[in-house]
Amino acid sequence: MGYPQIEHHGAKDGVTGSCHQLDMNATTSLLVDCGLFQGDDASIPSGEGGSRLLIDFPLDTIKALVVTHVHIDHVGRIPYLLAAGFAGPILCSEASAKLLPIVLEDAFKLSFSRDQQRIERYIDIVESRLVALPYQHWFTLVDTEELNARIRLQRAGHIIGSAYVEIDLNYPQAGESKRIVFSGDLGAPHAPFLMPPQPPERADILVLESTYGDRLHEDRQTRRQRLEAVIEQALQDQGTVLIPAFSIGRTQELLYELEEIIHTRSVGASSLANMLPSETVPASVGASSLANSNSDSPPLPSEERAGVRETIPENGITSESAGLRSKETSLAISSAAEQLPLPQQERVGERGIKTTQNEPLQAENHSPDQITTNWPKLPIILDSPLASRFTAAYRELKPFWSQEARDRVQSGRRPLGFEQLITIDSHSDHQRIVNHLAQTARPAIVIAGGGMCSGGRIVNYLKAMLGDKRHNVLFVGYQAKGTPGYAIQTFGPKGGYVDLDGERFDIRAGINSIGGYSAHADQKGLVEFVTGMQQWPTEIRVVHGEQKAKQALAARFHELYPQHDRPPAAITTGEAGDATEQDALHA
Repeated sequence: MGYPQIEHHGAKDGVTGSCHQLDMNATTSLLVDCGLFQGDDASIPSGEGGSRLLIDFPLDTIKALVVTHVHIDHVGRIPYLLAAGFAGPILCSEASAKLLPIVLEDAFKLSFSRDQQRIERYIDIVESRLVALPYQHWFTLVDTEELNARIRLQRAGHIIGSAYVEIDLNYPQAGESKRIVFSGDLGAPHAPFLMPPQPPERADILVLESTYGDRLHEDRQTRRQRLEAVIEQALQDQGTVLIPAFSIGRTQELLYELEEIIHTRSVGASSLANMLPSETVPASVGASSLANSNSDSPPLPSEERAGVRETIPENGITSESAGLRSKETSLAISSAAEQLPLPQQERVGERGIKTTQNEPLQAENHSPDQITTNWPKLPIILDSPLASRFTAAYRELKPFWSQEARDRVQSGRRPLGFEQLITIDSHSDHQRIVNHLAQTARPAIVIAGGGMCSGGRIVNYLKAMLGDKRHNVLFVGYQAKGTPGYAIQTFGPKGGYVDLDGERFDIRAGINSIGGYSAHADQKGLVEFVTGMQQWPTEIRVVHGEQKAKQALAARFHELYPQHDRPPAAITTGEAGDATEQDALHA
């Protein structure tokens, strides 16, 4: 029997453009993801006329598209798939069904049109095609005398709604059956909001991602401590910490962790204030020093002017429904003073902390005789309209949160809508904030859209601040080769430069990376996904990784199978020599 067969239309030789076709028989196939290529990914079609966007494979046998999760490198080519004539259902998890229209609306605006009527018609088509599947529920896709095919989604722990896909194929006439598992992107353990993935019971064929197949992550506690320490160190320069982040997943995790740091510091500061006379409590610079009346910077706006505007966005989510302040909260940045809306000075005073101006910051020391960043007053600026929409959607998806995250809400905390969080909506407000921070060097943390710095609002911040050593860029996610983020991460510490929109910018800002914030499983997690199965796969296709990562992961499996007395498996990476292993297995 020649089936099943698997074709890879992306992410076979790189980490973006995920798109895999499962040919179940000669007339029936299933497409798993249809993502966008990014950077100099080896998966990008090459040669004259090669395109990153166009669908270059036939659609006549594809009965359905399964979406593992809504990151753009897994769904970004769906508009082109629909334009090419795909008319089948789009299967995904219940949470992804809520998030996918937001992602595809943005992709449609970037690629096709900003005409609101066209966008609405397009989204109506997308929503009419969506089939939301509960986790652990078998869905019958094909039921004929020749083929019975059903699929099931299981939690992948990567972002909310992420899933790996189990596909059972039964061929009644041939008396054969196969179970194929597509991992999608697997998450790291102990991620905020998410419950960790559990391995499937078995798989005959496994298509496995390998983004971090050659390394191990730091544990969660270590990464939070590093985040706190890196920001402390960076703010000693009295500048801005820029964090490029993808709009969905990474942004919400960062907000969750920053809220935890602020909460911990606030509790600690209150305890210290109760133990010591207020005049002996150490002061800190942080954002609070900006509120001093003798500061060279203009005074900060009052609390009513900090936050987000109380307007109704296109998706109908208001600041009140998103868990933010419901009063009128215009940014109201003065054109003369270019004021940055920051939390009010009195908020820290309520916690018993005095503030003075121009005192040096010291990192990661909580003793009474040391000065630390005033976290309760430090503004956290979220500058990404798309990320704001996703954050609001995350709040509405609390049933999919982990128990820990739900417990925080029950205790009265707001992990995604805390007091220090300032969201920026309009482009004009964005530009004013960029100019203000670049000119005044007020301490702040900015999370801006554009995880690999190849687009989004982070680019304007980088253009304005990379050349100033007061500022710092903090990477908390993977940077694909060929992207500006990769260039900044690689060459920035060496005093190099980066090209942004065709212009060269020298890198003088500090550059830091924290690998523990990756939403991907590391080598240990990927290995445990396989070894946790009762029946290990007889074939593993290692995809979605750079060559080094794929080879390291494959080598680890080659060690483990004989160590655990498992039958030999065909472990392929798309590199030379794979065919020999496959032939040997089936000889």
